[in-house]
Amino acid sequence: MQTTTPIFKTNHVERETKLHAVAMEVPIVDIQNLNVSARKTQILKNINIIIPKNSITVLLGPSGCGKTTLLKCLNRLTDLYSDLHLTGSIKIDGDDILNTKIDITHIRQKMGLLLQKPYPLPMSIYENIAYGLRLKGIRKRSVISEKVEKHLKEVALWDEVKDRLKSSAQKLSIGQQQRLCLARGLAVEPEIILADEPTSALDPISSRVIEEEFLKLRNDYTIIHVTHILRQARRLADYVVFMYYGEIVEYGPADEIFETPKPDILKEYMKVGH
Repeated sequence: MQTTTPIFKTNHVERETKLHAVAMEVPIVDIQNLNVSARKTQILKNINIIIPKNSITVLLGPSGCGKTTLLKCLNRLTDLYSDLHLTGSIKIDGDDILNTKIDITHIRQKMGLLLQKPYPLPMSIYENIAYGLRLKGIRKRSVISEKVEKHLKEVALWDEVKDRLKSSAQKLSIGQQQRLCLARGLAVEPEIILADEPTSALDPISSRVIEEEFLKLRNDYTIIHVTHILRQARRLADYVVFMYYGEIVEYGPADEIFETPKPDILKEYMKVGH
């Protein structure tokens, strides 16, 4: 991460052309000149991307390339690390979340967060989702019950748990727990779902279920998905951001990136990933 000069050749005109093409879609996130450093180490270097609404954008690249740090910038989880210094702008729905007086809780409520390992709350399946609804100010029990069912159905979990809603969420399988965490995130009615390698701890069947749910959810949500698995990126991505050593190597529509990769480092990554 201490590299200060690019380790690949970039055609800046080409990238600007692709950036303009993506901007023709309806943008929800606009990141300009984002730099992140920790003391003397630069972690992210001059990040410029636009993320279209109602799509799956995959942040792809090897471990340690800055994908998770970029994801954490989007809901300002970087605030939890006192040694991190951020410059630039991240506009979500036109508001620059790095330079704003908007309450951080309001910013985070726009985004559901799915981590590598699921962390259900130590309460019942029902209460895991009801908790998020109450945070939104919903108090009427009939409305809460209706929405609990709705969000469990959104993640294809309702039929599996409808007869044991009062059971502890921690008794669910890890795959079911991950879907419950996704349902809990949807309960606060986010615009964006941030997913940080959410299938890395799951078996292949549970992983495929999560992927299938993402493909359905993109009709109503914007999904930003971190992965280092090329095959998963091919299955899911509408847009791809390929990162290496804290920089964006390539960015654009997924079919174009995968069919005609241009940077040598991306070609090599795809060759090894097959």
